[in-house]
Amino acid sequence: MTINPDLQGRSYPAAEVYDVGREKIREFARAVKATHPAHFDVEAAKALGHSDLVAPPTFAIIVAQRADAQLIEDPDSGIDFSRVVHADQRFTHHRPIVAGDQLRAELHVDGVRAMGGGAMITTRSEITTVDGERVATTTSSILVRGEGQ
Repeated sequence: MTINPDLQGRSYPAAEVYDVGREKIREFARAVKATHPAHFDVEAAKALGHSDLVAPPTFAIIVAQRADAQLIEDPDSGIDFSRVVHADQRFTHHRPIVAGDQLRAELHVDGVRAMGGGAMITTRSEITTVDGERVATTTSSILVRGEGQ
């Protein structure tokens, strides 16, 4: 199946809520080798003016990937995940992610470009709190390899 070019311009609504917990932040920080005390110690985070532990900037990928899954799982997309190569990822933070946040991500397909037998797909996840406060925007590009590539 080929990639559906009509994906461009499509949006996938914010799905389930992601509860940001202290242990999730600590585990992620350890995994990415982030060592700042504000990722591990509540008092260190509060000393910097935050309400709770602060997530490393790339923590937003956890929420964004949940939104990306809607596109990957959409049978109309034509995406075979076994043929996906991650090409690019960018983050724009509107405010830090902290423990206690309840986040959602709405996915937008900003571009679909045919490349040989495959396609480059660019998506944008708008991450907000359940109250609608903007938290982060992630932009991702994936290359879906065509048959024989």
